Amino acid sequence: MHLKFVVGLLLLALAGSASASDQCPLLRSRQADSEIATRIAAVACDEHMDWYRPFIDSDGRLASSTVVEAESTDLQSGAGPAWLRVAAYWRDAGLLQQMGGHQGANECTYASPTGGMPAQACRGFVVDQPWSAAFISWTMQRAGVPGFLSSPSHFDYVRAARSNPQGSPYLFLDPQTTVPVAGDMLCYVRTGRVYGHAGLAEAIDAGAKGLKMHCDIVVAANPGGDSKAYLVGGNVQQAVTMRVLNLNATGRFWNLPMRSQGDVACSPDAPAACNFNRQDWAVLLKLKTQAQLALMPPARMLPPPRAPSSQSTCCVRCVLGAVPEIPRCPVDGTQVAPITQDPVQGSD
Repeated sequence: MHLKFVVGLLLLALAGSASASDQCPLLRSRQADSEIATRIAAVACDEHMDWYRPFIDSDGRLASSTVVEAESTDLQSGAGPAWLRVAAYWRDAGLLQQMGGHQGANECTYASPTGGMPAQACRGFVVDQPWSAAFISWTMQRAGVPGFLSSPSHFDYVRAARSNPQGSPYLFLDPQTTVPVAGDMLCYVRTGRVYGHAGLAEAIDAGAKGLKMHCDIVVAANPGGDSKAYLVGGNVQQAVTMRVLNLNATGRFWNLPMRSQGDVACSPDAPAACNFNRQDWAVLLKLKTQAQLALMPPARMLPPPRAPSSQSTCCVRCVLGAVPEIPRCPVDGTQVAPITQDPVQGSD
């Protein structure tokens, strides 16, 4: 019995040591930190914790998943259902106007969790439109990163780091040779072609207008000497998900799983090819130093998120037949009676 007791204590100690490597439980409370890098990591961590901590382990396996974007399940903080949280990323980052041509985008400006037509349309928009760049933009605004170019496309701020390094808070560097730290972003190109770092740089220099990409935020690297990097991204397996990658003794990525042209596709016939971490990792966006960032125009920081009201107060683009009925928002900000008829549906 004594031996079993000792073994049990050792296992508990090991489990505690392993879980302590994830810094998010400690970081999430540091969103007002004086260091911009810490604020970025803290905001991303807080969201990851709110989504019940889904993660992809260093072997590229989705190890945990509790809630996804389309669900009405409340997030852990009580900030409302998952789909409405994604709508908040779009809305609070100021990106809905750019997405106005997509069905349901306008409804996300006033959708509530109580249902009805605005909620249904917004929920459809959330499911149909990739929102990982909206999450990044929301995080950077919330953290008050000066000079960051908010966009519904990762490529826009990746290109800014390459084409306008003086005006961007990030530097365009090779992920294979650069030491990642908190506040950095690791990005991959998600097209049929494999670009790599040199290919992406060449495409941007040649004037590429857009490429499908994805970026994750580095929230911690080598905490406690565990040789791991912890990254958080939005719309990763339809949630705000952590990714764990290996580091070598110098702090650089070790055996970063890279796509190559002609890779065997993941399937039940080729399970060895299945790895959510194997991507066309093309750039590490390196956050500039605190001193360098201080020389840039200050950013407007977003207030902390609030739990959604169960009833919408008023709307700008009202939908006929909305349930519950939503009063229009007049110019002076006072409410007017709910819409019962609207000869031009969806107009102001």
